[in-house]
Amino acid sequence: MRCARAALAAALLTAICGSVFAQGRSPQSTIRDMEWLAGDWVGTSGDRTFEERWTPPAGGAMLAVSRTLRNDRMMEFEFLRIVERDGRLVYVAQPGGQPPTDFPMTSLSNRVATFENRSHDFPKVIQYALRPEGVLEAIVGDGAQKKITYTYRKR
Repeated sequence: MRCARAALAAALLTAICGSVFAQGRSPQSTIRDMEWLAGDWVGTSGDRTFEERWTPPAGGAMLAVSRTLRNDRMMEFEFLRIVERDGRLVYVAQPGGQPPTDFPMTSLSNRVATFENRSHDFPKVIQYALRPEGVLEAIVGDGAQKKITYTYRKR
């Protein structure tokens, strides 16, 4: 009876540790898994227009440039990339040309990709979702209550 309990406890501990380890790791992915993001995307909100232009996947990376316009004047810009690192994907953001910040992928399924960096101030979570009607949503947030959603259509 003691051996059975010990074996059950060991199996339970292994399952719990494995689950915790899996949650902290990015899913195995290649840049081809993000092919659906490639293109010239544009959206508007009030008097603002925001654009993202993503290159097709090649050489282990996708590159993008983003800008926000207000009354035909550039208000913000950002250099973006998604790169393969050790069999996993990392989103790299450089707003306003600042030094790069890495957001490792935490989930990918059905044209929804989530990247997280919990030690970053804001955002901590970046998610792209391609909806069935062809609308791209980019959501940036703190992982709790604060989030901003950008809605794009292909140009």
